[in-house]
Amino acid sequence: MTENAHLPPLACVVLAAGLGTRMKSELPKVLHPVAGIPMLTHVLNVCKETKPEHIVVVVGPDASEIEKVAAPYRCFVQQKPLGTGDAVKAVRKALVDFAGDVIVLFGDGPLIRPESLLLMQEHRRKTGAAVVVAGFTPDNPASYGRLIIDETGNLSEIVEASETTPEQNAIRLCNGGVMLFDSGKLWPMLDQLRDDNAKQEFFLTDCVALAQQNGEASVVLIISEDEVLGINTRVELAQAEKLMQQRLRKKAMLGGVTMIDPDSVFLSADTRFGRDIVIAPHVIIGPGVEIADKVEIRAFTHIEHVRIESEAIVGPFARIRPHSHIGAQAHIGNFVEIKNSVINPGAKVNHLSYVGDSDVGTKANIGAGTITANYDGFNKNHTDIGAGASIGSNVVLVAPVKVGDGAQVAAGSVITKEVPPDALAFARAKQENKAGWAARLRANKAKK
Repeated sequence: MTENAHLPPLACVVLAAGLGTRMKSELPKVLHPVAGIPMLTHVLNVCKETKPEHIVVVVGPDASEIEKVAAPYRCFVQQKPLGTGDAVKAVRKALVDFAGDVIVLFGDGPLIRPESLLLMQEHRRKTGAAVVVAGFTPDNPASYGRLIIDETGNLSEIVEASETTPEQNAIRLCNGGVMLFDSGKLWPMLDQLRDDNAKQEFFLTDCVALAQQNGEASVVLIISEDEVLGINTRVELAQAEKLMQQRLRKKAMLGGVTMIDPDSVFLSADTRFGRDIVIAPHVIIGPGVEIADKVEIRAFTHIEHVRIESEAIVGPFARIRPHSHIGAQAHIGNFVEIKNSVINPGAKVNHLSYVGDSDVGTKANIGAGTITANYDGFNKNHTDIGAGASIGSNVVLVAPVKVGDGAQVAAGSVITKEVPPDALAFARAKQENKAGWAARLRANKAKK
């Protein structure tokens, strides 16, 4: 990241008051997730990385859900949807005594990078401009507002796409939406904004023309198109998800993770990786996952809210549900589900098992088809399996129950009470063999 010790103090204003009606959703637009976390959280995290003095969020009325996600940052209410300029006015009392740069960005723009925000600050420092606008040059600029550059190289005007002249329509330099202001110039310009437009709103973009009228310069910093993608529909949400996944995969691989087929692996923004990890195709890693060194995640595995320690093997076709901890060198095999459980170092749950609300001891072995019956219809109960215990195939451990260290449970048993350490437990009906019955049964069926 750009060194910013020489830059002025920074305040970040995040606009999150939009209704997001085109999302067709009861969930506020800025709370729709990208890579497992809300769009707004992405933007706030980016702001935090720039080390600003202030981060404030503008919300609409009755925005308790958004305020909860925005915490601990202060939220200010824009009572009526009167445009972006009016939205920034809502934070005035928080920043009126602040001296430095004020950057305004949008809660539905999760792809902006902290480096770009700092470069905007650097550009303002070098040029002395009152306003810096993030610009980009798309292949098809048709639907974007155009940035009009004058003969001095400064930005003279931002023209909405619907209002461009034929000459302006040919311009490829477009408005990215993110704007940075000299705080000393911002508030007077906001007071000069007028709503004499078709929407009868106060547009923050009009500050560019106002700056020119006031004898101040506005300039453009060009950043990548991906960073300024705003999300208004579910189609654009999917596009942002794709772009974010590409970033996350690249970062993981450069950090020491091998992905056999990166495009089929889905990560969360908060995933934490060690080194020398191998991830097979078709793996989904949800929020809250930490994976230590030399772990192997095999194909078609789904993981969320779990810590996996070094040299563990998980999958294929495994599901690790929240609040689980997979110990070092543990093996979780095919068609195994782990939920709210600790699998201690060296333990093995290799096939076709469900382990929920349990503690599986060091180097214990869970046979195929074993389940911990943790729910009694009212409560979730705990199963404790000791170190070195061996649980045979097709066993049901009816919680709450404990299997002691080194104990063995015979295949097909239903265990309802404690098994002492080093004991062998049987809990199944006695086998009886009826000579010739199978042959007689086949003969009777053939006659019918």
